[in-house]
Amino acid sequence: MKFFIDTADLEQIKEANDLGILDGVTTNPSLMAKVGVKGHEAVIQHYKTICDIVDGDISAEVVSTDFKGIVEEGKKLAALHKNIVVKVPMIKDGVKAIKWFTDNGIRTNCTLVFSAGQAILAAKAGAAYVSPFIGRIDDSGWEGINLISQIAEIYAVQGFETEILAASIRSSNHIIQCAEAGADVVTSPLEPILGLLKHPLTDIGLAKFLEDAKKFA
Repeated sequence: MKFFIDTADLEQIKEANDLGILDGVTTNPSLMAKVGVKGHEAVIQHYKTICDIVDGDISAEVVSTDFKGIVEEGKKLAALHKNIVVKVPMIKDGVKAIKWFTDNGIRTNCTLVFSAGQAILAAKAGAAYVSPFIGRIDDSGWEGINLISQIAEIYAVQGFETEILAASIRSSNHIIQCAEAGADVVTSPLEPILGLLKHPLTDIGLAKFLEDAKKFA
C-alpha cells in the first residue's frame, strides 16, 4: 500500500518524505488556505514546490464544476509537472471530464466518493485513482472501511485498474484497516502516519535496553 500525505504544509511534507515511506501528496485549495497560500498564482507555485520535494504523484484539485471549466483547468494543472494528477469531483460533468482526460493521456483522481456505484463510474471513465472519504462516512453513522472492502472486491472481480485511494483518514488505526481492506493507497495527515511508530511496549523495551547498556558502558 502506498502512503500519500494529505496536506499543503511544506514542513510536514518534508518530514514525511524524510521518513523514506512517502509515495505522493494530495492537497487542494482549502488545505493551502490553511497554511496561508491564497490566490491563483500562489497556489500554482505551491504545487510546483511540492513537486520539487516529492518524487511521486501529486493530486492537484480543480475548482470548476462544469465540463469545459474542469477540462481547461485540468490541462493547466497537468502541464505543471509530469507527476501531477488532476483531482476531479464525483459529479456528472466530472465523470465526463475524467473520460476526456483519460483519452488525452492525463491521469485523474476522482474525489468525494461515498458509494460503490460512484467508484464504478470513476473506474469506467478511466480514473487513475478513486478517493472514498472513509472518515466522513464514519461521521454519518456508516462504516467507511466497509466501502473500501466493497470497492476492492468489485474492482478485483471486474478487472478495473483504478487504484483505491483511501481518504479522510482520522487515525493510525484507519490506516491499518485500509491496508487490511485492500486499499492501494492511503492519504493521511502527518499525525496518523507518525502514530504508526508508537507502541507502549516499544517504549518500555527501549528504556530497558538503554538502562542495560549503561551497565556495560
